[in-house]
Amino acid sequence: MYKVFINDKPIIITSSTKKENNFPVYVFKNTVFDEIFHKLKNDTIEGINLYSTDLENDWNLFLKNFDVVKAAGGLVTNPKNEVLFIYRNNVWDLPKGHIEKNESTENAAIREVEEESGIEKLSIIQKLITTYHIYFLNGIKLKETHWFLMHSNDSKKLIPQLEEGITEVAFKSDNEIEMVFKNTYSNIKLVYKAYLTL
Repeated sequence: MYKVFINDKPIIITSSTKKENNFPVYVFKNTVFDEIFHKLKNDTIEGINLYSTDLENDWNLFLKNFDVVKAAGGLVTNPKNEVLFIYRNNVWDLPKGHIEKNESTENAAIREVEEESGIEKLSIIQKLITTYHIYFLNGIKLKETHWFLMHSNDSKKLIPQLEEGITEVAFKSDNEIEMVFKNTYSNIKLVYKAYLTL
């Protein structure tokens, strides 16, 4: 199954016939993608299921509709098992950014977390999940973000990267994360859920 968000509404590409939500179901091979994008951007539907008989092949066909932008980021824990969040453009987020040319995904993830939060002494524990979302900027782009579980025992003051629209950086406890989730993106919830299932 692949889950791609537009405006926080999911397109779920699946080979499963089991209905797990109330979204309309379309057959992948009969789908006109521009119509689906329009529906999710403008209509009241909250998501769409695309039924596929050949998931990997159909996923590759789906990707051909976009410029794919690759990014990497991290869910960072500290010795108290709190999670690092950034506050960017009035929404709680996890630090992430573009992978530069000839840069490994892991190095990009560490660099972006350091740049956006000012934290150091990062170590990657393991790969968590890959998330996808569609945005509209000079055409239709699909951002593919590779997320890593990281740890740091850096105790110095965190510094938000103001030029990236980040105004706050903070470690949050379990209780505080419930509040964060009232103002965050669906993909961030997926990353956190992947962390909780480890």
